[in-house]
Amino acid sequence: MDIYSVFQLCGGLAFFLFGMHIMSGNLEKVAGGKLQTILKKMTSNPFTSMALGAAITVAIQSSSALTVMLVGLVNSGIMELGQTVGVIMGSNVGTTLTAWILSLSGIKTDNFFMSLLKPENFSPIIALVGVILIMASKSEKKRDVGTILTAFSVLMYGMELMSGAVSPLADMPEFQHILVAFSNPFLGVLIGTVFTGIIQSSAASVGVLQALSMTGQINYGMALPIIMGQNIGTCVTALLTSIGVNKSAKRVSVIHISFNIIGTCIGMLFYCLFRYIVKLDVFSAPISSFNIAKFHSVFNLGTTLILLPFTKVLVNLAESLVKNSDEEFKRVLLDERLLLSPGLAVRECREKTVEMSDLARKSFVYSLDLFKEFDKEKYDKIFEMEERLDYLEDELDTFLIHLSSKDMSDADNNEISEMLHSINDFERIGDHAINTAKVAKNMREGKKEFSDKAKNELQILAKAIEKILDITYECFAKEDTKIAFKVEPLEQVIDDLTKEIKNRHIERLQTGECDGELGIFMTDLLTNCERVSDHCSNVGVCVIQTRNSSFETHGYLNDLKYGRQPAFVGEFTMYQEEFHLN
Repeated sequence: MDIYSVFQLCGGLAFFLFGMHIMSGNLEKVAGGKLQTILKKMTSNPFTSMALGAAITVAIQSSSALTVMLVGLVNSGIMELGQTVGVIMGSNVGTTLTAWILSLSGIKTDNFFMSLLKPENFSPIIALVGVILIMASKSEKKRDVGTILTAFSVLMYGMELMSGAVSPLADMPEFQHILVAFSNPFLGVLIGTVFTGIIQSSAASVGVLQALSMTGQINYGMALPIIMGQNIGTCVTALLTSIGVNKSAKRVSVIHISFNIIGTCIGMLFYCLFRYIVKLDVFSAPISSFNIAKFHSVFNLGTTLILLPFTKVLVNLAESLVKNSDEEFKRVLLDERLLLSPGLAVRECREKTVEMSDLARKSFVYSLDLFKEFDKEKYDKIFEMEERLDYLEDELDTFLIHLSSKDMSDADNNEISEMLHSINDFERIGDHAINTAKVAKNMREGKKEFSDKAKNELQILAKAIEKILDITYECFAKEDTKIAFKVEPLEQVIDDLTKEIKNRHIERLQTGECDGELGIFMTDLLTNCERVSDHCSNVGVCVIQTRNSSFETHGYLNDLKYGRQPAFVGEFTMYQEEFHLN
């Protein structure tokens, strides 16, 4: 083995890591955050959590990425610490898939179809299909699939390079002398831990071990401790990502590390028992890449099943190691680690934006209720809601701008655009709720009261406003364009209502039925109601536009204005009859 073989080994490892990185990123992009959304909803049962953790790790091909997600979710208060334990255990099982695929390199047969299972034979075909999809397909999703296939082929090519680079080691006496050190199982655990920690990929670490096993110089006694140590080494990513997070999020990393250390201790106990006390001959036999994959899976599955009933013990251990202090840790709204998983980040932003729409709806309804009966508690609640709306807008705006720079599907990019447009409208509705509440308070303090006729008219307007707020919230929360099409007709009815109420109020002022000072209060109230309906219209149009790439806002609004859409005319007439003034 010369210097060029060393270069080839390093190059092979680089191709392997690059292919794994690209494949993992695009698998997650294609998944679009759906698996991660399910993750939050199906973690109440430890067995379900384990299965889900394994499934997500298989889907994104990275247990480290999943742990980083969990740290971000816990730091944002989206998940509880106890929900993460089963998922972490399952991720250790899911990460063994790559080793099984790499083990196919050891297939030796003359059968054509069996030979096709060898990565070196099917990888070129997969690469060709991937490149064709990238170059010829107009669909973004198909191009992403093509990138995944191409990255997988690069990964396999890297494995072949490593195997070819280390093959001369079989005839080198120096290499055999080095292997003597591997006979110490505790040193083997240390080597597996350090090497995996450096490259931050247990899949790549196992791949290197599988490549070395093809020399025939690696036996069971050497390989098994290294595999156990690789599980500890993969925790380095979680450990690094826990820097700067709150106590609960730090405990996620502690659970991951303690689970793998305890699992390795259990594995080493059995290893020493069967090697040094029972003295099985198998420890001296050469191990194949297939048997490395098999032990990797059996070890991870075995330790998971042993420790799964003790999830609460692991949580208690993490809490005892990372104790609460008197220092108050601020819980972030959306942890920046979620940016590493754009699909999940979009879903979390969506939930927070839906919260904004609900807060905006409730705050303005509360402000209208104050004209029926002034309630100091409800008045103060409106200000609390506005503070929350301001905070959500600031945080979401910053986070969504950062998120928009990530590589995502068109659907996710459209959602980000929709949210960036809508959060300002929701925040402004909150501002109008404050203005309306102040009008109600000023009237109460001045002992002013609208006439019975004005009260009846405003009651009809209030019902129309509540209706449009409910429709806006529903169309945004459900992402339903059919409901969104109902917003604009009602907004037109509200515009007509406010004009008619204003004209009637002017007539009453002229005849002396109403106090002149009430005209100012009435104008402020009607202006705020009209502006709120405008913001609802903006959101409704945005929802329609996001889900219809050919949709033109100005053309749509012009068609509505001049009555060229029968559906609009029907909805408009229905709302006009429902909210008409006597």
